[in-house]
Amino acid sequence: ERARAPARVLDLDALAFARGAHQMTNRRCELPPKSWRAQKKGYEEVHVPAAVNTEASKIPLVPVDALPAWTRPAFAGMRTLNTVQSKLLPAALRSSQNLLLCAPTGAGKTNVAVLAMLSCLAAHRQNAEDDACCRVDLDAFKIVYVAPMKALVQEVVLNFGKRLAPYGVQVRELSGDQSLTVAQIQATQVIVTTPEKWDIVTRKGGDRAYTQLVRLIIIDEIHLLHDDRGPVLESIVARTVRQVEATRDAVRLVGLSATLPNFADVAELLRVEPSAGMFFFDNSFRPVPLQQQYVGVAEKKALKRFQLMNQICYEKVLAQAGRNQVLIFVHSRAETAKTAAALRDMALNDDAIHRFVREDSATREILQEECETAKSEALKDLLPYGFAIHHAGLARADRTLVEDLFADRHVQVLCSTATLAWGVNLPAHTVIIKGTQVYSPEQGRWVELSPLDVVQMLGRAGRPQYDAEGEGIVITKHSELQYYLSLMNQQLPVESQLVKHLPDHLNAEVALGTVRDVRDAAAWLAYTYLYVRALRAPERYGAAAGRDADDASLLQWRLDLAHSAALRLDRDGLVAYDRRSGALRATALGRVAAHYYVSSQSMATYNEHLKPNLSDVELFRLFSFSGEFRHVHVRAEEKLELAKLATRVPIPIKEGMDEPSAKVNALLQAYISNLGLEGFALVADMTFVRQSAARLCRALFEVALKRGWAAAADKALTLCKMVERRLWPSQCPLRQFRGVPETIARKLEKKEIAWDRYYDLKPGDLAELVKLPKMGKTLHRLVHQIPRVELAAHVRPVSRGLLHVEVVVSPDFQFEAKVHDYAQIFHVIVEDVDGERILHHEPLRVSLDRADAEHVVELRVPVSDPPPPQYFLKVVSDRWLHSTACLPVSFRHLILPRKHAPHTELLDLQPLPVGAVGSPELAALFADVGPYFNPIQTQCFAALYESDESALVCAPGGAGRLVCADLAVLRHVVRQTRRPA
Repeated sequence: ERARAPARVLDLDALAFARGAHQMTNRRCELPPKSWRAQKKGYEEVHVPAAVNTEASKIPLVPVDALPAWTRPAFAGMRTLNTVQSKLLPAALRSSQNLLLCAPTGAGKTNVAVLAMLSCLAAHRQNAEDDACCRVDLDAFKIVYVAPMKALVQEVVLNFGKRLAPYGVQVRELSGDQSLTVAQIQATQVIVTTPEKWDIVTRKGGDRAYTQLVRLIIIDEIHLLHDDRGPVLESIVARTVRQVEATRDAVRLVGLSATLPNFADVAELLRVEPSAGMFFFDNSFRPVPLQQQYVGVAEKKALKRFQLMNQICYEKVLAQAGRNQVLIFVHSRAETAKTAAALRDMALNDDAIHRFVREDSATREILQEECETAKSEALKDLLPYGFAIHHAGLARADRTLVEDLFADRHVQVLCSTATLAWGVNLPAHTVIIKGTQVYSPEQGRWVELSPLDVVQMLGRAGRPQYDAEGEGIVITKHSELQYYLSLMNQQLPVESQLVKHLPDHLNAEVALGTVRDVRDAAAWLAYTYLYVRALRAPERYGAAAGRDADDASLLQWRLDLAHSAALRLDRDGLVAYDRRSGALRATALGRVAAHYYVSSQSMATYNEHLKPNLSDVELFRLFSFSGEFRHVHVRAEEKLELAKLATRVPIPIKEGMDEPSAKVNALLQAYISNLGLEGFALVADMTFVRQSAARLCRALFEVALKRGWAAAADKALTLCKMVERRLWPSQCPLRQFRGVPETIARKLEKKEIAWDRYYDLKPGDLAELVKLPKMGKTLHRLVHQIPRVELAAHVRPVSRGLLHVEVVVSPDFQFEAKVHDYAQIFHVIVEDVDGERILHHEPLRVSLDRADAEHVVELRVPVSDPPPPQYFLKVVSDRWLHSTACLPVSFRHLILPRKHAPHTELLDLQPLPVGAVGSPELAALFADVGPYFNPIQTQCFAALYESDESALVCAPGGAGRLVCADLAVLRHVVRQTRRPA
């Protein structure tokens, strides 16, 4: 096994599943008994009856009072655990082994997570003898809960925060929107995060201080492995399991998942003991049994298909009218109002509107009254008829109004986007998913809904308190019928998508230092879900070709995969790969890519096109070439709007609007300029560009820093701040504060006063500038809140080529926690005389408690010979525009040490015999020297052997320096022996 080496290069793109998360590897779908099909004009229906549960009654329910007294506060308001929770109680609470729970949506998986958390708390209780004691050693552990989406993170934080409060446990969010300071992380016991954010945290070896305190990781919706984001979960699990094996720190893994057929594979990934930690509950364990209908629309023409879908939707809604509420999920904000209006109009045409709201009912009056308060015109138009809409674009008050009216059963039909399925828990008897195509900006096209979304939406069907069974209806294209039938009836195997993103994840491990060569990489692959699935189905993952009979662990295939990924990374400059030894070494580019989560394609583009003297036009253009945007396309209907945008943005765009890069460029500039957009797909694309912009710009800045290019680094950092602040440098710096009125900002922009002069103005002067006496003090305060520092520098030479620079940085602004958080980061940069090269860079942290203190930074900077007239010392804020201090450091009076101290002249002395040491016994020690010392030893003899003064002997190699050292040692020994006792 050890003798194996990479044998071939694999085509990673060909091995990746072309359909990604939509990959369906089951040949046919076996439906439950009593399912039936019906052919209608233009579409086919498949009906699947609700699953009947015969097992649940055999599992005794555990009353909350039967739990240990200290755990009960976490279940306040509950009388008993449900079937699933009762079954898992011993494994979740009373043991610390890894767990996998597969159960349908609404089966109470969150409470199982709480039980697992309590098990972790139990190990750190301070007074274990007292059964009612809730005190816990809060500094001894951390728990990580990985939620699949940002929308869920806040909901989970509120839920766990409330339930774990009796134990003093702090629950906080760590996501793309919400980063935590070191102090906050130390004070937090439960961190709720997304897979990507936790991957970034564990990629940074420096954060081990708190990641090594993690004792429990709960991964919710682990069937996300099948999704395009699945590789991130594989990476997290592999890193955790390897860390556990390396450090012997026990970390418990708990996976929560929807029902899936190959749960045993996921259990193997999580290192779950099948007999003790693997639990599977099928659809019959739903709190409300689900009757399913699947409608496959065969119509090919888009307009006719849209009309037919509306007609089908209307028929399904009408069947429930007056009896049950209906929740319809569509996939764009505009579509909610269009669908609701179309359904209402059909009901009016058929004279069936009275079936939704009776003329003389109290509901009618309530709806009439409430619709007056609605801000949305579409909502005002729909509410009186018992219809409503809900999406993230509505005002908060409108969303709350709709949620309340639907919960009180006044609204009969609610058209919503998927955000309602993830955020607010508003179940309905019937859920209709109208169309399964959703726009994906990452891929630049309409794609099928992710399995996660479908399961979550249908999870809203059936209200536990009122309904004996719920109804879920999926209206899709005929070609997708089998996929959704398989998905909802536990027949869609979860596959690994890691091959598609293998180079990026391998680079992260190399940068972290856990993979040092190709053999390490092959060993790392053995911890992934890709390996688990490849063992089960080698042909599907290209592992069967050329496989030896004795290669049971697929080592050759893993080596070839690692070799192929390493070659790609080496080509892109992210790792240095020695093909002979197999060694992998991280490069500066690779570390930046891993730190900022940037794809290898983007880094290769930056590596090739980033130049020292980049203009703004070229910088925006380079950003638009990033690999992250390779799937962005320009659609015909967008060209007009994009052409208008191109005329409104400040930085010229070279390419024509047919080019995808021009679209990305225009969208980024429109985002910074706060311009509104009309097209739905264009808004989605802009959101995608915005989400990627901050980290890609930071990566550009880091690459420029590593190269030592001053102008490029300055421009890239300014771009980072422009994206974060949505502000151009030419605009008024006070726009960086929220709440500064537009009129005031415009007045100040018209004045064209240099920003530095604002610091000298008094409140009265500022009030006079804007012609508003009341605003003087406020503007004065804001001006002095923009970070500003005073600089002083003291230079002294260390040698002719090195200077020691002591920089004194004195903050000169009003530090407020609300505005500046608890610390501000500055970049201390030393530039050469031309301002082209960065000679030194280091970050400086100014914290709230030291905001008035001087900060001393000591630097070592190289200097050329002869020395230049001056260097430039800059201190630049990391987050604030117009916050740069520059100090020229003059070398006019600098005196460097002499160029070269002259060598000691080698005297023409008669060679000294070795007998000069004083006795034949001592002379014998130098027998290999010969009868005489050499000229250098002869000249140094008196200083080394006949004196106690310190001496420095500098001589070339082979000049006998070791004998000189022997003489000094011998002098010491001889003196010791001759000294009287």
